[in-house]
Amino acid sequence: MFSDLNIRHPVSGAVSLVSVVKGERGLDPVFRAMELIPFKEALSPYETVLVKPNLITDHTFETGVTTDPVVVEAVITKVMELGKRVMVVETEGGITSPDKAIIETGMMDVLDRLGVEYVNMRKLDDKVDLKVENPRAIKKFRVARIAKESAIITVPSMKTLHHTVITMGLKNMFGMLTTRHKYAMHRFGTSNFIYDICKTLPPTLSVIDGFYGKSGRGPWSGPPVKMDTIIASTDPVAADATGARCIGVDPHSIDHVRWLHEAGMGQIDDIEVVGDGIDAVYQKWELE
Repeated sequence: MFSDLNIRHPVSGAVSLVSVVKGERGLDPVFRAMELIPFKEALSPYETVLVKPNLITDHTFETGVTTDPVVVEAVITKVMELGKRVMVVETEGGITSPDKAIIETGMMDVLDRLGVEYVNMRKLDDKVDLKVENPRAIKKFRVARIAKESAIITVPSMKTLHHTVITMGLKNMFGMLTTRHKYAMHRFGTSNFIYDICKTLPPTLSVIDGFYGKSGRGPWSGPPVKMDTIIASTDPVAADATGARCIGVDPHSIDHVRWLHEAGMGQIDDIEVVGDGIDAVYQKWELE
């Protein structure tokens, strides 16, 4: 079905590598997905690595709404093997405080066992404003200083959302902002501010949790989907584009993905898929 995916774009640069691994919920599929991409090289310039899951509610992993603690454990394990300092980070902004969600979802049990710090970045005193060049919606936004100085691994759950089509690695970066009342920003157009944020503060690595996904209009309505899938890439645009293809969505139809590609932030078509491939995990999702 996707054998012709690797098509050279006339303006783009090198082919982006994306791993798609099929496997039952556990550490090994995540390990395999990360080992198939150059994650070590991507993280090598950084002493500190921030792991950013999606904890907008206290729904547990089998609902597909929040990131599976097993995926976060696997990501942390691979990063700790490199001798890096690891922190799991989140901010206020969902319907549940992340301080509660990280406990109710079982994520904190994992962090305690691994000896990894959790940080609610909104509560940090040291923050900086990042200026957006040629913005679509917002001229600047505030983040914790550690977000600017560290590698960021976005670890979202695989979901669809009515006003952005998908919500995966790029949309998850919205949670890096330390603004409490993030919902008000939707008046600017969600795809617009996702573009502004990711162009200004791009994640270093994307690991998409597709053990369970969430279809429908979102963000927590709609049925869960057992995908048994992990997607990883050092190109977060290519990761989201591949995630979209895995559920039957044309990534060119997703504004923020297309715009970031056009801005030179990553690939949509010029992608080499390694691992088990899209056909091995493909399920056509209902978006409504």
